[in-house]
Amino acid sequence: MNAKKIIIAAVVAAFLIVIAVGLFLKIEDITITGNEWYTSEEIEEKIFDKNRFSRNTVYQLISQMTDKKEEIPFVEDYKIIFNSPKSVETIIYEKSIVGYVKYMGNYMYFDKDGIVVDSSDKPLEGIPEITGLKFGSIVLYKKLPVEDEKIFEDILNLTQILQTYGIRCDRIDYSGLREATLYLGDIKVVLGSGDLTGKIAELSDMLPKIRAKMAEEGIQGGTLYLDSYDENAGNAAYSFKRD
Repeated sequence: MNAKKIIIAAVVAAFLIVIAVGLFLKIEDITITGNEWYTSEEIEEKIFDKNRFSRNTVYQLISQMTDKKEEIPFVEDYKIIFNSPKSVETIIYEKSIVGYVKYMGNYMYFDKDGIVVDSSDKPLEGIPEITGLKFGSIVLYKKLPVEDEKIFEDILNLTQILQTYGIRCDRIDYSGLREATLYLGDIKVVLGSGDLTGKIAELSDMLPKIRAKMAEEGIQGGTLYLDSYDENAGNAAYSFKRD
């Protein structure tokens, strides 16, 4: 056997050994970052428990190199970084979602520009339903066909302020004049128009007091009127009325 054949045989043998070893390498330690809409357990299940090969190191390496990744609703992309053959970090890049509307029995989620980025048959926790919008037929990955597209700026601004103050709401309703009303479980908050930052700041301060009063007096629900609140004018007037 000449030297060339020996080299070829050695390369083939080495390749087969690598493949054989790779078939038995299993990812055991998984760290997941960047996820908000899904828990780490849910992400792990969708990527690494999809089929019997999903935890194999070689399988995931090839999936990353060929960009043949698992499709996950509300996830734009993900990246797997190998710290060792058995230890990985998975970075999740989620889609930017500000709200959803109900359409033909489905929940249609849209981003800050009003683009419908995904749909689901159930609501995703932490994302408010947006009501009061008038729209035509909805097409996935197209802009929500509303009458006034400036409403998307209002929605983004309001949801960002709510996030800043750590307030989660179930629903935001808009009137024809683009005035907002929040629904926080058993509390309805009429915001109206104007500067919303001061109103949300006031809401953040008042919510614990209102909930304490409701619990103490056995109030099942009520409406907080902040539409007349004007921080700049020194008018701190607002009222809370029980249902």
